[in-house]
Formats: sequence, C-alpha cells, structure tokens
Amino acid sequence: MFYTGNGDKGVSQLSSSCSVPKSDPAMGVLGSLDELNSLLGLVRNKKISTQAKKELRNVQEKLFIIQAYCAYAMMKMQARAPKISAAEITRVEKAIDTMEKKVNPGKHFIIPGATEGSAYLDYARALCRRVEREMIILASKKKCYRSPTILTYLNRLSSLFYALARFEVKQSGKKENKPKYK
Repeated sequence: MFYTGNGDKGVSQLSSSCSVPKSDPAMGVLGSLDELNSLLGLVRNKKISTQAKKELRNVQEKLFIIQAYCAYAMMKMQARAPKISAAEITRVEKAIDTMEKKVNPGKHFIIPGATEGSAYLDYARALCRRVEREMIILASKKKCYRSPTILTYLNRLSSLFYALARFEVKQSGKKENKPKYK
C-alpha cells in the first residue's frame, strides 16, 4: 500500500504500540534526514565523479541507521540498529583529508554553482548542517537522543560534502568565484 490513511489526524504510527504527533521535533529530524537522503539520491544521478557517487551511496546507508536510531529512541526502546562507529568517522575524515590535498582549498567563502554537481553538493552540505542543528536541539531536550558518534558523524558529513563539491569543481577545470561583498 502506498498510503494507510493512519496519519490523517496528524499522528504517525511508528509501531503497533507507539504513535507520535507529527508536530514532535523528532519527526522533524526524521523528515530532514529523509530529505537529505533523497537529495543525495538526486546528486548521485548527476554528472559527478565515481568517487563522489561511492561516498554518497555509503552516506545514504548511514543516514538510514541514524533514522532507525531516532525512531527507536522515540519508541523508548534500545536501538537494534547498527551504530555509527568511530571507525566510520575516521574513514570520512581520511576521505576529506585526501580531497583537501588534491584540491588545496583557499581560506575564503565561495559562491556555490561552478558546476551542477558541486552546486548540489553544496546544497547537501547546507541541509546536513540543518539536520545537525536539529539533532543537537533534540538531544538537549530528550537525553535519549544524545549520541556523540551520530552528532560527530553529521558534523563530518557537512565537511565531506564541502570537500566533494570543491573536488568536483577541481576535476571539471572550472574556477570558483569568491563573494565580492559589494
């Protein structure tokens, strides 16, 4: 079934014994994670490097883990989903470091959009930062959502998307513009 009609009154049914108002901030986080994952699917279908596509596919899998973690926390159950490991965070950091060496980025703001792929990656970066902020707010209100590895992972993801965007521009041979502030 593509619809159940169960959410028509502003409540989502997470399990047979747990319903949550759609206005709950945790539902907002789940929605933002879903939005980010959907955007990454769109980005993977743009003209970007194989390396970027591989990284984004891996991130999509991890976003499902984060969504599961949040859903279990909403149901006040011990999460049965895999955790985001410190090793995964280290792997992402190494990927960022590798791209930084290839790109040698400046220390200035850039105007997104030098290439279509980099523009989408910059959008993913901005959206990821919003997800991170929402998770931090949620963690401050409901301690059961506090997961240092998830928050660290989301923080590194925005850096990964930034690095991938710069890498894609470098690969294209195009130049990025700095804002002129005039």
